[in-house]
Amino acid sequence: MEFKDIEFQYTNVPKGIQAILPFGKYELSIIKNESSYGFNQDLYEIAVFNGNDQCELPGITEEGDTIKGFLSEKEVLGIIQKMSLISGKIK
Repeated sequence: MEFKDIEFQYTNVPKGIQAILPFGKYELSIIKNESSYGFNQDLYEIAVFNGNDQCELPGITEEGDTIKGFLSEKEVLGIIQKMSLISGKIK
């Protein structure tokens, strides 16, 4: 997968973009919006969801944190690759 293959949707509140990728029982939310960590540096933020709940996922987020910000396109692709390995769902 290349970064350009991620299908982002525009969001109005907050203003920006978001993609949600399914990985088995998990979903990966990728955002870049006016309130995301790294927005001013043109970087992305991710969060992992299990159902409707944001969750920690070892190897993806840090212990005690459910989001990870200030990510480059390359870092987001690395997280997608890890999520594929964790879930067994290839993107």
